[in-house]
Formats: sequence, structure tokens, C-alpha cells
Amino acid sequence: MSTEAVQMIMTLLGGLALFIYGMNLMSDGLQKSAGDKMRKILAVLTKNPIMGVVAGALCTAVLQSSSATTVMVIGFVSAGLMKLPQAISVVFGANIGTTITAQLIAFNIGDYAWIFVVAGFIMFFFMKRKELLTYIGQTAFGFGLLFVGINIMSDTMAPLADSPVFIDLMLKVQDIPVLGILLGTLMTVVVQSSSATIAVLQNLAATAGPDGVSSIIGLQGALPILFGDNIGTTITAVLASIGGSVAAKRTAAAHVVFNATGTFIFVWFIPVYARFIELISPKGPEVEVIARQIANAHLCFNLFNTLLWLPFIWFLVKIVTKIVPDRGRDKLPTDPVFLDSNVLERPFAAIHLATKELTRLGRMTMEMLVSAQKAFIGGDMKEVNKVIENEKTVNGLQRKIVNYLSDMFTVETITEEQATRVSGLLHVAADIEHVGDHCKNIAEFAEEKIRNAYEFSDEAYSELYSCFDLAKKMTSESIAALENGDKDIARNIKKLEHEMNAREKQLRKHHMVRLNQKRCSPEFTVVYTDVLHNIEKIGDYCDNIADSVLEEKEEKPPLSKEQ
Repeated sequence: MSTEAVQMIMTLLGGLALFIYGMNLMSDGLQKSAGDKMRKILAVLTKNPIMGVVAGALCTAVLQSSSATTVMVIGFVSAGLMKLPQAISVVFGANIGTTITAQLIAFNIGDYAWIFVVAGFIMFFFMKRKELLTYIGQTAFGFGLLFVGINIMSDTMAPLADSPVFIDLMLKVQDIPVLGILLGTLMTVVVQSSSATIAVLQNLAATAGPDGVSSIIGLQGALPILFGDNIGTTITAVLASIGGSVAAKRTAAAHVVFNATGTFIFVWFIPVYARFIELISPKGPEVEVIARQIANAHLCFNLFNTLLWLPFIWFLVKIVTKIVPDRGRDKLPTDPVFLDSNVLERPFAAIHLATKELTRLGRMTMEMLVSAQKAFIGGDMKEVNKVIENEKTVNGLQRKIVNYLSDMFTVETITEEQATRVSGLLHVAADIEHVGDHCKNIAEFAEEKIRNAYEFSDEAYSELYSCFDLAKKMTSESIAALENGDKDIARNIKKLEHEMNAREKQLRKHHMVRLNQKRCSPEFTVVYTDVLHNIEKIGDYCDNIADSVLEEKEEKPPLSKEQ
């Protein structure tokens, strides 16, 4: 290989690398500034397939990453927050939304690329105090670098028009579409970005042939490569589903089936499809309009494919259910239900999943508190054993949640606000685990009471019962406040905590009166006051959870299973 050829390849790869870096930088900036809004849009707009398509297209168009949308959806499916038909409709929309990148590239923005680079650089690096402006600057900087990369690739490809070997290869692709499909698939699998490979295709097609007017590859030669790009992009979903739930694997399989069947159908009608695209695209010399033609072909492919499959989502669900059968692997009690490590790169979604898992952990401790009450007041050893066993599960699950939350701090796309939120959730995880610890303490006192046959007065039992009820109310409301980000409930917990403190002091005084009147045995005092203290501490930790909710800047309504 000649020195010129090596230099051409390295320059082309450098331009591609700059394009991908710019694309990722732009996507990260958009995720930081609009990510949580996109999660809420998915929550609201996925109640039927058509709205699911709209939601997927909108999220992907805004985030400039079908991978971000697809991985997020797979995470929600894996967590049981989104059903398979809903997820498939969002994936359809993500395929439509990702075509916006090709449309942007088709504009002649390359001449203004450095303006975006300079303006974005100034905002990104010199406006650190204003977080939103920093993210906008990052987006503009990435957008400019994206087009700088395109300019480099475009200049590098110009000499290919004089290469007989390359021209012969392009002729083969035109004559044998399968070669183009394989080439496009392989390129996207390697690069892990359909936007990047389609950008390369647009630049290649915009390179003039020997006559200086016609494209070196032509629209009919570009279409099979474009179809292959669409198949190759499904590898991201497949990789994201590895280690996930059966539903997550089925969502990824649906993405593959969707793009593969579309390619299989369209490949038989390439001449007709090419003519249709030419009719709806701007007119002019081929090299000047073919980038727009490819962008339109990409959009129409995904639109037609979505219209084809949308009425038959039920059938696609059946297909992927056959492809990915449920082998029924039993989960361990300490296995997380909602956490998905593939979503960590999207903190706005990962935080939501972590909050759902913490809510589940909170419900476990609520069950422990109910059992602790039955164990102590009812003298039930079965409930004692249940609390002690559940405490081990709570500890194991809490450690996994903490590890998941800690991993978020290593993600480059996390914002300062999100980092503060994650820090708060780490404290919540510790608070919930402490509630479980105090339930275990009460169960151990119950065991001592049963073993020594302690019997309290009816008045003492009544007082403890009321204290347990207040603790259960606080625990239940703290879980609801955490799940829904409800500040009103959180404020009510603050009031209940004052009531709990006052009640503990009052009950201690009542107990001393009973001791003085010899209505209660002194040997019971330690157990009674220790149980009372543990109940009061549970209220303190519920109060801490309420503080965490109140410190959030905005309410974050969750996705429900029905949505």
C-alpha cells in the first residue's frame, strides 16, 4: 500500500473519529440539559402505540441518539416499568427520530462549522457558573466538531473518484445489493453509530465521478449500504440487553426484526424506491442533491417500516416471544428488580430506576415493621424469625443499590444537580437500611420478652401499639414521598416526627408513674424503654427521607406500570 493510500485512510479515520466525538459531545450536552424532560415525555406519551412512536421519535430527535432512547427503554422494560408492546412502539419512533441527523448533515453547514466550534467552546469552557449555558455550549461545540469531521472526510474522499479499484467496488455494490447491505451492517457494527456510517455514506455519495457531475456511487448503490446501516445499529440494543430480563432481550430482538424485515422488503424494490426518493427530493446535479436524497431515503425507510409494523405489534410480540423464550430463572431475594447497569450512562433514567428500587427496599422495611409489632405485642416467634431473615435481604439489596448509585459518579454525562440527587439517594439508602436495623432490634427484644415470659400492663401495650402505628404511618408516607417526589407528604412527615418525639417523652413519663404505683415490674423497664427508643429512631430516619425529598429542586413523577 502506498504512502498516499495510508495517509488517506488515516485522515478519513481521523475525520470519522472527530465526527463521532462531536456527535457524542453534542448528545451528552443535550442529555444533560433535556434528559429528565425526555424521561417524563416517555412516561406520558406511551399509553398507546401511536403515541409511543411519537415519544420515541421526539426523544431521539432531541437527544440526537437512538441508542440513548433504546437503552433507556430496555432499562424500563427490564425493570417492569414499561410493557413490551409499549417499548416496541418507542423503538419504532427512535428509528424515525435518528434520521434527523442525516437531514442536518444534508444541509451545507460545513462552511459555518468553525463558528459553532468557537462559540460553543467559549460557552463550554468559560461559563462554568451557569450550568445550562455550559450544556448549550457543549452541544454547540459538539455540533461544530461534527461538521469539521464531515469536512475532513469530504476532502479525503475526493481522490477516490480517480481510483479504478474503488469505482469497480462501487459498481459491484450497485449490481449486487447484498454486498452493500453486508458492508453497511459491518461498518455500523464496528463504529457503533449508524449516524456516523450514514454520514460517511452521504460524503462518499457526494463525491463526483469521472464526469464531475454524477455521484461516484449513485443513489441505487447507496441504498443497500443505507439498509445495512439500519441493521447494524441494532447491535447497540442487543448489547444493552445482555444480562437483562427476558423482556429486555425481546425488546432488542424486536429492534433487529423491525430493521431486518424492512431491509428484506425494500431490497427487492431498490430501482422503484430510488425513483420515488428522487421525485420527493430537491432537483439538481446528482452530487449536489444526493446527500439530501440519502437523508430522505433514511427517513422514508423508517416511516414506511413503522407504518407497516404498527398495526401488527401484537404479531411482532409473538415473534420475539418465540425467538427469546422465558426460561424462568428464579431471582434471589437480594437481586435488584429495577436496576440496569446499561442505563448508567443515562443518569436521568438511572436515577429513576434507583429511586424505584429504593422504594421497593422501603416497602420491605415496612413489612419488617409490621412483623416487629406482631412479634413484640403478640409474642409471635414466627414473626421474630421473619424480621431477622428479612433484615439480611434488606442489607444485601441495600449494598447493591449503593454500588449502583456510586457508579453514577463515574459517568461523564452526570450533571451537578443529578450528582446532588444521587448523593441524597445514598443517604436515603442508609436511612432505609437503619429502619430495618431497628426493626431487627425490636424483634430481638420480642424474643427476650417471649423467652422470659414478660407481661406488660394493658396500658403499656396500648401505648406501644399507638407508637407502632405512628411509626408505620411515617414509614408508609416516607416511601410514598420518595416514590412520587411529593413535598406535601414530606412536610407532613416533619410534623409527625415532632409528634413522635413528644409521644416518646410522654410514654416514658407514663411508665415511670406506673413503676412508682407498682403497676409495672422494674425488670421490664429496660425492654420497654429500648423498644420505645427504637420506634422513635425509626421516625428519625423517616424524617431524614422527608428531608431528602424536600431538598429536590423539582418533583419527578415516576413511570407507572400502567403507563
